[in-house]
Amino acid sequence: MSSFSSDYGLSSSSSPSNMESRKQAVMNQVRSELAYANLQEIVTKINEKCFTKCISKPGYSLENSEKQCVAKCMDRYMEAWNIVSRVYLSRVQRESQSQGGSL
Repeated sequence: MSSFSSDYGLSSSSSPSNMESRKQAVMNQVRSELAYANLQEIVTKINEKCFTKCISKPGYSLENSEKQCVAKCMDRYMEAWNIVSRVYLSRVQRESQSQGGSL
């Protein structure tokens, strides 16, 4: 068995139901880590894009116009991200259904 299998307690001597539950736990952990990485990417992109667009003279505090610009920029970025995510997920689901769910 590979080191992955032994690291997660998956061995040939495990019962099928126990192995399936461990496999499910590993998959859930991977999903969780991907969601966290996705969130980090969104925050980083928002910081980069909105700072560059809205903060012309960095200082110790933000002017009201800069605060408003950052807030609007963040809202637009999140709205765009949500639209793209929904379209992408619907496309993946459509393709999965057209292939008989064999993805």
